Amino acid sequence: MKIYFDNAATTPIYPEVLKRMTEVLGNTFGNPSSTHAAGRKAKSVIENSRKQIAKVLNASPSEIIFTSGGTEANNFILRSAIRDLGIEVVISSAIEHHAVLHTLEALKNEYPIELVYVPLTEKGAITLPALEFLLEKYIGRKVLVSLMHINNEIGNLLPLKEVALLCKGKGAFFHSDTVQSVGHYPIDLQDIPVDFITASAHKFHGPKGIGFAFVRKGNALHSLLFGGEQEKGLRAGTESVHNIAGMEEAFRLSYERLIENSSYLIHLKEYFIKKIRDAFTSVLFNGECESLESSSFTIVNIGIPELQEKNDTLLFALDLKGVACSKGSACQSGSLENSHVLSAFLPPEKLKIPSLRCSFSAFNTKEEVDIFINILRGMTAYS
Repeated sequence: MKIYFDNAATTPIYPEVLKRMTEVLGNTFGNPSSTHAAGRKAKSVIENSRKQIAKVLNASPSEIIFTSGGTEANNFILRSAIRDLGIEVVISSAIEHHAVLHTLEALKNEYPIELVYVPLTEKGAITLPALEFLLEKYIGRKVLVSLMHINNEIGNLLPLKEVALLCKGKGAFFHSDTVQSVGHYPIDLQDIPVDFITASAHKFHGPKGIGFAFVRKGNALHSLLFGGEQEKGLRAGTESVHNIAGMEEAFRLSYERLIENSSYLIHLKEYFIKKIRDAFTSVLFNGECESLESSSFTIVNIGIPELQEKNDTLLFALDLKGVACSKGSACQSGSLENSHVLSAFLPPEKLKIPSLRCSFSAFNTKEEVDIFINILRGMTAYS
């Protein structure tokens, strides 16, 4: 038995993606920068993938820059924007992914920027009035807002379009880490005036080690990597052709199945919430994850007081029972400290309660939910 409830960390790869990647690895081995037929064939795979991704997002192909994943894409955008656009103030939040938070902290030591965090509600939410207050405060200065669309630990949904319109109205640049939403939510980049977004293929059933940055036309960024003119001169290095093809296949399939999968996951999340409430009347829902309107249908983050004594060994005990889930981001799974996301808004007494992040994909079932909750019940006085 193996129950995989850690899809926010990475998703299982679609069989069609594996087939496509294998085909490209075997038949399209040329260097895409070479001018001979083998090189042109590889280049064609890359550019067709770029066009297909751009089409779904309603963007121009030239605005899609392939990277090694979301972390590189976030680093590229933040560092290049501050360096090349003359950013003076960055407005972010304390619950961003470390790929954003740690990058901004490093940049603050390198550039004369002011780093400001939007205050959070008791559920870790960012409100438009709070953001507008800060934008008004820095009118007349070059401002970059960096706020993630879906929080990877608690699932909170940022009203992406409303924030983008607010930033545009105040003359600020807007970057959003959309790693948890690309492939799961429709994003129309003509309708949403965001300047920069990021994506990672392994979050939507594609391969690891590949992602992309969207850089809207007119925002003149320059490369962080030097040594070649690949990716419109914005990312040097020979492109990973099979990974790009695999990402495009996963991207295409995810959006073809978007309505079916999202409907299924909404019902699965509703079922999980009902069943966990029935099993543990004292269960806490961290952030906005209990709400299907204010949070992603893929993530539930719960606190279970009855498991207090199991806090330090809970994930290990679940793993022994065949359950894979997490306490927060996989990128900090080795840390003994509390989640920086939960620590940003939960009071100290609630931080002591064992928390679990369960994140779902269309491969999960209600039967798995039932087994999981029975396992949790067996770890408490109920057994």
